[in-house]
Amino acid sequence: MPAEYTQGDQFRGARIHLCDLSGLEIRDCDVTGLKIVDCYGGDVSLGGGFERVVVNDVDVTAYVEAELDRLHPNRALAREATSAAEYRAAWDAIEKQWGATLDRARRLPEAKLHEQVDGEWSFVETQRHLLMASDAWIGNAVLEEDAPYHSLGLPGGGMPAEASAKLGLTLDAIPTLDEVLAPRLARMATMRRVVDELTEAELDRVCGRKPADSYPDKDYVVRRCLTVVCKEEAEHHRYAVRDLTVLEAGARTE
Repeated sequence: MPAEYTQGDQFRGARIHLCDLSGLEIRDCDVTGLKIVDCYGGDVSLGGGFERVVVNDVDVTAYVEAELDRLHPNRALAREATSAAEYRAAWDAIEKQWGATLDRARRLPEAKLHEQVDGEWSFVETQRHLLMASDAWIGNAVLEEDAPYHSLGLPGGGMPAEASAKLGLTLDAIPTLDEVLAPRLARMATMRRVVDELTEAELDRVCGRKPADSYPDKDYVVRRCLTVVCKEEAEHHRYAVRDLTVLEAGARTE
């Protein structure tokens, strides 16, 4: 079992020299200023929200973002929406996209939908996370519901376990896809109602709550909350279809 280091800062500013780092995985970490110099190897993979990426002295940031937008155009719709009409258009596209992808996923055996590809969330776990995102940013922050969090919601890796417990989340649950989709689709319908009723004035309303207690204390306006949900939907759809392709290939060879 490889060593695991969690929620620490012992590597901040460190210099790793002449070491074997093959197979090293860095997940959910702040890597601002990370430099990899004069190293070698094959099959190097980077993924995350990087402001600037330079490979062998070439800034590839704009190229990578443009290619992702070409392959997944809903990313741009989600990121660039600013008016009520643009949020409605973004959600129209997101709903349509997930409808087709859910139909695709249902063609796989249920067990496949619980498989993790390269340590990423399974398809079911992805739906649980998007349920949590909607609960936090729409149910809690925008709508200020009395009980906004569904127990099957799955937060990101940065939320402490005790914070999840306070929200009533059952992190170790193993629900079926249909069990997750019942609240997930209900929350998507809530988002549909929110964007359909959206006005320009509502976009700049300061929400009475933040998404969850673990979030920083500052003002969260409706516009930001909607953007977060749309971006989460677009990005996690990208991950989901990437992994569905692998799962489908495995199902055909079994």
